[in-house]
Amino acid sequence: MSTQRLHLLQRHLCPTESRGMEASSPLTTHVLDTASGLPARGLYLCLFRLEDCNEQWTELRRSYTNADGRCPGLLSPEQMKAGTYKLFFDTEGYWKKMGYTSFYPYVEVVFTITNEADKFHVPLLLSPCSYTTYRGS
Repeated sequence: MSTQRLHLLQRHLCPTESRGMEASSPLTTHVLDTASGLPARGLYLCLFRLEDCNEQWTELRRSYTNADGRCPGLLSPEQMKAGTYKLFFDTEGYWKKMGYTSFYPYVEVVFTITNEADKFHVPLLLSPCSYTTYRGS
């Protein structure tokens, strides 16, 4: 196993060193490239919240995943409120950078936050022809 891969696995298993700001964010995500078995580095994503008053999506954050496939500080505790949220992942752009074509040009994960005091983790497992998501811990 390569040294780089061992280091990434170690950071994944010992998250306090690699998360930094992410630990204070009530909403986190982690994208794993299952084709390579490594974190999806540099994947563009956007976070939106559905506004009840006009039923339109309001953009809260644009970012890229870091070397560990995470996006630290995705949502500040002050921004957290009950409602419907959407994470948009630019999978086509990511796979193009990796030299692949993607069956899915993007992935949108829509989820509901009911308790503002909870923490929410939305992992995305990604390959050029499939994806999986779930509510993580």
